[in-house]
Amino acid sequence: MPRIALFALVLLLVQPSAQAENTTAATSIPQAAIAVANGLRERALKDEVAYDLVEGLTTEIGPRLAGGENDQKARDWMVAKFKALGFDKVWTEPVSYPKWVRRSETAAITEPYAQPLVVTALGYSAGTPAGGLEAEVIAFDSLQALKDAADYLVKGKIVYVGIPRMHALVDGRDYGTGSAVRVLGPELAAAKGAAAFLLRSVGSDNNRLAHTGMTRFSDPAKAIPAAALSNPDADLLDAVLKRGKPVKLHLALDCGLDGTYTGANVIAEITGSERPNEYFLTGGHLDSWDLGTGALDDAAGIGITTAAAHLIGQLPNRPARSIRVVAFANEESGLYGGRAYAAQHHLQIGKAILGAESDAGADRIVKVTATVKPEARAAIGQIAAALAPLGIEYDAEAPGSGGSDLSAVHAVGMAGLSLRQDTTRYFDWHHTANDTLDKIDLEQLRQNVAAYAVAMYLAAEAKGNFGSAAGAFAEQKDEH
Repeated sequence: MPRIALFALVLLLVQPSAQAENTTAATSIPQAAIAVANGLRERALKDEVAYDLVEGLTTEIGPRLAGGENDQKARDWMVAKFKALGFDKVWTEPVSYPKWVRRSETAAITEPYAQPLVVTALGYSAGTPAGGLEAEVIAFDSLQALKDAADYLVKGKIVYVGIPRMHALVDGRDYGTGSAVRVLGPELAAAKGAAAFLLRSVGSDNNRLAHTGMTRFSDPAKAIPAAALSNPDADLLDAVLKRGKPVKLHLALDCGLDGTYTGANVIAEITGSERPNEYFLTGGHLDSWDLGTGALDDAAGIGITTAAAHLIGQLPNRPARSIRVVAFANEESGLYGGRAYAAQHHLQIGKAILGAESDAGADRIVKVTATVKPEARAAIGQIAAALAPLGIEYDAEAPGSGGSDLSAVHAVGMAGLSLRQDTTRYFDWHHTANDTLDKIDLEQLRQNVAAYAVAMYLAAEAKGNFGSAAGAFAEQKDEH
């Protein structure tokens, strides 16, 4: 899932620490390593491990709502798979977070024209009173319009923000605008006295399926019911509102917070041959939303990165540094796994030489970007050259945090590599009941595995480092 605002607290805790080597020295990759990486790339294009992992996780476990009934099952499954694939070390690190539960959700227009609506509650939404609530709808076309509205106009009403429908784009750039409304809108509406909040789903599809996702309330005691309408139902509500008559809507959400839950990041490592305490950091998030089976978001990321590391582990000779794969806990509701990892490992952040997480589905990687020290830019160019046969372009000017969970680790000083996927199809199914195994394209999945295997191996074999150090990239602007 794409990056949200990072936490400043961990960054403030960062203290200078001894790094593995001089961060201002030039970095390069030996030609012998490039030859090995070329072979890895070709083997990955025929590999079945990633698909088997995605198929197994979605079939044997299914939806993996953080703190839900499948949370522990998924972690146990992941530990077993890492061990079966021959990783040298497998362990877990605890991650605690608020537990949110969803039980049921319904909505309907009651006046002036009775119409059922397809909705889904947003993560951290409050529930409605038993039996639901009914109120007049007040509509806005943007978050700014809601901000500008007088409180008395909003009080007691259901706020509806009819954001423009997302476009299906390779880089998915529309998602940032829509997700900001989803994350920030409900709390803003609550502060103005709204009874509930609705928005058009943040998705590029025409399916009558709503897209869930998290929202945020600084004070959970002040949370209000918040939900997303499917795109066709948002169109329907827009059409009714255009008639100019008062519109009333009935909303019933049975959901809400249920204490605190302690899960875990599941971590596995292929041990390096010369500098085993330094590592390339990779992975995906193990949790998913509960509507589908989480195949694209993010069983695919788990499968891609685990399979790539497994291929490296099968080589006759291990790379100089280790490869560390993390199945992160609860990314969906606030990067909890990534933040916990950053908090636990920030004093040794220089050991994480470079990081790249997979969390944008399973379609082809089309671009690579990076944030590294200037002296490592040539080495990134070497990695990019090895990725070029896979159809991956290199943008040397754009930053790279490493991915959603790794954005938290990058914030405390890890150098980041972003392997950017084609998201043209992704936001049709993202956070919906349609996030299922049939959306996985095997050939595109294999291309991802090949890209990660090449990048991991070459970084692990690099002579010199990529600039990871406490606070190294604190001045970087958010890549989103």
